[in-house]
Amino acid sequence: MTIDRAVLAFAGVMVLISVVLTAYVSPLFIWFTVFIGLNMFQSAFTGLCPAAIIFRKLGLRDCATAA
Repeated sequence: MTIDRAVLAFAGVMVLISVVLTAYVSPLFIWFTVFIGLNMFQSAFTGLCPAAIIFRKLGLRDCATAA
């Protein structure tokens, strides 16, 4: 698995968890979803993604080296 796919999978899982928490625990968990969305938005423009840094340190490959 590449870093890009891992980040997409991680973001998807986090959004789903936040939706479940919002529905079953407290409506205030919607702010967790907002935080995830804002982080994805800023990452698109700055290229800085904390999850990608962690996945890289865990040994996942970049897309360029995966081929």
